Amino acid sequence: MKLHNTIMALAVSAAATFGPAYGQTAEGQPVAAAIERVATKLAGRIGFAAQEIGGDDVIAFNGDETFAMASTYKVAIATAIMDRVDRGELSLDQMVEITPDMMMIGDAALSDTFVHPGLQLSVANLMEIMITESDNTATDTLIGLAGGAAAVTENLRRLGITDFRVDRTTGEIIGEFYGLPGPATMKVATEAFKTNPELATIVSDRNLDFEADPRDHATPLAMLQLLLAIDSGTAMSAESRNFLIDIMSRTRTGAGRLKGLLPRGTPVAHKTGTIGGVANDVGYITLPDGRRFAIAVFTKSSESSEADRDRAIAEVARSLYDYFYVGQMAK
Repeated sequence: MKLHNTIMALAVSAAATFGPAYGQTAEGQPVAAAIERVATKLAGRIGFAAQEIGGDDVIAFNGDETFAMASTYKVAIATAIMDRVDRGELSLDQMVEITPDMMMIGDAALSDTFVHPGLQLSVANLMEIMITESDNTATDTLIGLAGGAAAVTENLRRLGITDFRVDRTTGEIIGEFYGLPGPATMKVATEAFKTNPELATIVSDRNLDFEADPRDHATPLAMLQLLLAIDSGTAMSAESRNFLIDIMSRTRTGAGRLKGLLPRGTPVAHKTGTIGGVANDVGYITLPDGRRFAIAVFTKSSESSEADRDRAIAEVARSLYDYFYVGQMAK
């Protein structure tokens, strides 16, 4: 693709010019600007940040701008849970009862499958379905086990991550997005949609008031900081890190986002997020030589199709894949 050829040329040029310091952190650097020019045509406003694991070079565009995280904030919830596991305050095999009144709409693998009382899941299985299926019932159950949204944010501050806040459950976020009279439980949503069927059609519509609300926002650089803290063992033990990243490698959502333009079989461990005009994807991508880089891509204010938003994220991921890989080979 033309953009990918441009990025590869920039990578070679940067490597030749700067030696080991190619791609130094700088908002608006040529490679980031080249990606942004293509991606914003597909998905409104975009921000991204990426860094090779163990490297010093950061590529970012709008890296300090806040974006609604949508379900990518579940990485922070998972981090808080694993911290409690490491402290001995929770165990992965601990069983948790899921009652019918806990069932949420949106990403709803549990509520779509289990319609009768009598469901129990381990913390490990709640983590699995929160990440791989982005299930909202599992997410809100885990927020409770983490000590609430404030406790998740407090854990981020403990890690030195400041431009990242978790304020609400997914039920509260979706409830406010739809204008429901409370958290988006199956019961509340069913009654609301009966009264106003048009509510059920707005999930993919841009909502600028929702995006302007500072709650549950992060910058791309802050999300990148969290991803690096997880991988380095700063945020959790090595065993917990391996458990979480292994789950992220099984994510089923967002096949057209970070993965969309990468070579077939490229290992990707990630978490997606979608609501209204927001489409995001964050995680880790492995290069052909075994090196990896962490990446966070956020979009907002998009009136384009979901396919175009996915393509924008895919363009960013593939271009940075080429940049890190080709730039290293050119040195």
